[in-house]
Amino acid sequence: MPPRKSPEKLKVDTFDDHQIITQPNPLRTAVKRVAENDRDDPVARAEAALNGLSDQFGDWMQKECDRLAAAFEAVSKQGFNTATNGELFRAAHDIKGDATTFGFPIAAAAADSLCRIIEHSPDITKVPPDLIGHHVNAIHAIVREHRKMGVMSTAEELSKRLRGVADAYLTAVNRDRPEHLELILAPSIVPTE
Repeated sequence: MPPRKSPEKLKVDTFDDHQIITQPNPLRTAVKRVAENDRDDPVARAEAALNGLSDQFGDWMQKECDRLAAAFEAVSKQGFNTATNGELFRAAHDIKGDATTFGFPIAAAAADSLCRIIEHSPDITKVPPDLIGHHVNAIHAIVREHRKMGVMSTAEELSKRLRGVADAYLTAVNRDRPEHLELILAPSIVPTE
């Protein structure tokens, strides 16, 4: 391993009425310079790799949905505790993060709504089980029916309604916690297309 170069120093140019301070940019050494005629496009390579895996996305999403269902079943049987709450949140959060990449953006929106309920409920044990169950079932249905004609508009409407019910619930239970209300009422950043 070559020895590390000592960090560059600040460069100060002094003039009669001002100074210009130039900070070193160590990131310049991390950037690979390529010739103008180099046609390698790392984004295109990444997209091609994803395309090669795309036939597996449906199976992966089904496994994520099964994991979410198992986590909800554990909550139903054991109640909320650190382990069941954590697994339910992680399963929903993984779907929220993966679904758009895997071609299931509406499932991501429903999973985002479920994550918000888990995150922002002051007492998770008081969340109506049906509210969580409806989210889990909706995510399953959206993934299962994804390829069928004419179901996307229904799935979008379902996802929007779930978000509305979740927002109403969270607004009601957080009325004494104004610092949470701003987060709850903020629009989702999860892509739905």
